[in-house]
Amino acid sequence: MKPVQSSLQKWMRENENFQENYLKIKQEILSDGEIKSFLAEHPQLPQAEIDKNLIKLHEYKTQSKQCDQCTCFEECKNMVQGYSPVLQVEDKEIHLSYEKCHNRKDYEKQREQQQMVQSLYMPKQILEATIDNIDTDPKRSKAVKELLQFVEQAKSGVPEKGIYFYGPFGVGKTYFLGALANKLKELQLSSTIIYMPEFVREMKASMKDDSINKKLDYFKKADVLMLDDIGAEMQSSWFRDEILGSLLQYRMMEGLPVFFTSNYSMEELESHLAQTKTGVETVKAGRIIERMKQISKEIPIFAENRRK
Repeated sequence: MKPVQSSLQKWMRENENFQENYLKIKQEILSDGEIKSFLAEHPQLPQAEIDKNLIKLHEYKTQSKQCDQCTCFEECKNMVQGYSPVLQVEDKEIHLSYEKCHNRKDYEKQREQQQMVQSLYMPKQILEATIDNIDTDPKRSKAVKELLQFVEQAKSGVPEKGIYFYGPFGVGKTYFLGALANKLKELQLSSTIIYMPEFVREMKASMKDDSINKKLDYFKKADVLMLDDIGAEMQSSWFRDEILGSLLQYRMMEGLPVFFTSNYSMEELESHLAQTKTGVETVKAGRIIERMKQISKEIPIFAENRRK
């Protein structure tokens, strides 16, 4: 009998401690400023409903509200990362729900913007380029002016014409593409930057798994397409006519802009595109250049080599 009495006395002691702790926690919850304000706004709530939902009130009390206790999304302290608690009353019942906090909204917006710049084999430094970091070299002023004019026009809709930047190595042609892509994402416009030599290899490899049409269709429909270093790729009549020709034809018909960089002027590029293993194909090369003129404006850049 003694062990039973000892167990009963132990439970009673623990139960007393539980009651004491319960009353203490209840007092802490109900004396919280935000909880007091909430209850004051809903005087119709019966005491039984308040007592029944002390756990919800405690959860609300201990959570960060709209990032007031968090410095960023990654350091969110809440039970559900990036969500802020909301107390509501419906039919004299207390409900606790969660809504996205400011930090999470900012985080998602940044992620969405990052995804707007798609790249095929472009270096990281180009993908981080900004228009603000373009120096005021007078020899590049015309190119910068055209770039800024495109951005201004893009605020009211994507312009139908891009820019064909050409000039020697190291004058910043590719940097311009990266800077433009990052500026456009602020306007919620997506862009795709393609390094042409790797693009050729990508298309050839895609023939093996029958994904070539799907990939080509993606590039055709990008908001703003950027082809870096055109003319540097290994030339073939198949790529020129079936891939590049098809791509440019679609964007010309749909009024979608294309940006290019090249070491060749359009006239020089036409001669380059005409050279194939089977001979000189002037007409077909000329057809490509005519499409390029419809979707881009030729701008030379002759400045100092920044790679030295």
